[in-house]
Amino acid sequence: MTRKPATSRWLAEEFRARIDSGALQPGDKLPSTKQIAEEFNVSELLVYRAITQLKESGHIVARQGAGVFVRVYNPLLWNPGEYERGERSDDPVTNVDDWKAQVRAQGREPEQGIPHVSTEPAPKDIANWLRLEPGTPVVARRRLRLVDGEPCQLADSWFPVEIAEGTPLMEERDVAMKGGILAATGNPQHRLRDELDIRMPTSTEIERLNLQNLPGTPVCQHARIGYGGNDVPIRVMVTIAPGDRNRIIYEMEINR
Repeated sequence: MTRKPATSRWLAEEFRARIDSGALQPGDKLPSTKQIAEEFNVSELLVYRAITQLKESGHIVARQGAGVFVRVYNPLLWNPGEYERGERSDDPVTNVDDWKAQVRAQGREPEQGIPHVSTEPAPKDIANWLRLEPGTPVVARRRLRLVDGEPCQLADSWFPVEIAEGTPLMEERDVAMKGGILAATGNPQHRLRDELDIRMPTSTEIERLNLQNLPGTPVCQHARIGYGGNDVPIRVMVTIAPGDRNRIIYEMEINR
């Protein structure tokens, strides 16, 4: 039987099968375009198209000047359900907070970049979460979280001006306070609400998370709204977690 003419889709599937079977391991370098063309008796143009499809599906990544490699996945196990609950891990002496403690418990090294703090009009979604009119001034505190030196999450927090003013939330430094900054400054959170959305990243998120060479990577948007006295929202924290760098875990106890 004569084999049907090869297509770039067929060739891409051949390499996906090799990756799925373990014949190609994470971090392995793919042969050159010329070598692949010779192995499968196809044109280099067809190989190029197949490689493009593999990049778009997230199976391989290109490193400038080095070649094309099978994508390596080493996601952070992130458990928001344990974050900010019960006995917190915040230590002002070592500057470790709940998030850093979770990362270090996995034998990995956390880092939070210097936050950018500004007072600006509340975007519509932030205003809705804080029960404010859109455009009401709010304090934004934007941070980039790194794990083992690589961008892992964006963590942007938004506060009503009266909550943040005069507190360390206005300082552009990584701050850890016992029990959390809000509790330490007289505004403890009594209730938390989480909202999760899976979507493609914005251009700004692509730049901040260094996703330019990883097309097709979705992100999880995790919005946590914190409520203070009288059930009034006092903070929104929006975490953007790329799907290839985070595995989100929730655990729940069931009363029987």
